[in-house]
Amino acid sequence: MIAIASVFFILMYVIIIAFPKRKLWAAWGTAAIFLVTGILPFSSVLPAINWNVLMMITGTMVIVYYFIESKMPNRIADELLSASPNVMWVTIFMSLFSGAISAFIDNVATVLMVAPVGLVICRKLKISPVPMILSIAVSSNLQGAATLVGDTTSILLGAYAGMDFTSFFWMNGKPGIFFAVELGAIATVPIMMFLFRKDKDPIGTTEKTEVKDLIPTFLLVGMVLCLIAASFLPEKPDVTNGVICLVIAVITMLQDWLRSKATGHAKEALKSIDFETLLLLTGLFLVIEGITQAGVIDLIAEKIVQAGGNNLFLLFTIIVWGSVAASAFVDNIPYVATMLPVLRAVTGTLGISPYLLYFGLLTGATLGGNLTPVGASANITAVGMLRREGHEVSFADFARIGIPFTLTAVFVGYLYLWIVWR
Repeated sequence: MIAIASVFFILMYVIIIAFPKRKLWAAWGTAAIFLVTGILPFSSVLPAINWNVLMMITGTMVIVYYFIESKMPNRIADELLSASPNVMWVTIFMSLFSGAISAFIDNVATVLMVAPVGLVICRKLKISPVPMILSIAVSSNLQGAATLVGDTTSILLGAYAGMDFTSFFWMNGKPGIFFAVELGAIATVPIMMFLFRKDKDPIGTTEKTEVKDLIPTFLLVGMVLCLIAASFLPEKPDVTNGVICLVIAVITMLQDWLRSKATGHAKEALKSIDFETLLLLTGLFLVIEGITQAGVIDLIAEKIVQAGGNNLFLLFTIIVWGSVAASAFVDNIPYVATMLPVLRAVTGTLGISPYLLYFGLLTGATLGGNLTPVGASANITAVGMLRREGHEVSFADFARIGIPFTLTAVFVGYLYLWIVWR
């Protein structure tokens, strides 16, 4: 089963890379094969789907529609343009802005909130939005490991290792993984300056857009605060964040209807939901569950640990870079969940603290998704938004930004963790 699942999984990615317009068919075709062959039992279909992520995306898309209609993104774009000397720095500021938000809320929600601002900026400057939107997506993935609430993998580690919110900043008398992530983020600035070095066109002064309605902005900020607050609730249901986003989306639509007595906005808000992206994510959830049940992820974890042996530096290096490679193609949530007990057993055998390997695992697994356009839900969402704007993103387009960004951030975090936590 492992061989069959691996072959079809690899074939799916080959099709996605070679024929990006067929990625939906590739994902669902592979999922169907897994079901027919028994690699993925029918009883596992519904549990395999991450309903929380799908609900978050759907609810946030609706809220963001009203946010865009209020002209607030245009106003934010005006302010960012005023603070930027040229196009290159606009892209860098938007990337850092995305990362800062993503340290506290889900990466997909961050992209859905920040990307509309980037699209408005690109329209004003009459430039392609592809580099800016992709930079926003990869930055959101980077910062997910900065805090306990930034990403599901961080929550997994915190729960497994008994860590609280402050542990990511300071733990056992040492600075935590937060600083590894932030140093990595700082290191990406020169990379972006090089990638976008030709975008030196000056930005002329523009008139400030008048915001039509502040309520969508308040509701969007309220959603962010609710998501942060919910992260501290013990033993909350898995769909908590999704329910929060959907409830606030309904409130947003209801208040608009009560004030305007018009249904036009509600219909347009529902039309703004990117169902193709939702279907692609659903198909990928099924495929990932299939290779998980077939034992592919367990095999990856076993081989990584075996290759490290008793050499801590070699083991740490393999954990970090092996996690980067694995997470470029498989969902990092089941991968991290699988690796945590494996690493605890290995470090217990070696008689050492597990935190160096825990943080190395989180760094590699969180950032690895930035190597491919389908390696993380935030990337899939960003590519879907660009497609709706008429811009098809090829594998090469994404790799131009994602690969140097990932390698730089991971390498800096890798050095920091080894120096501080060895």
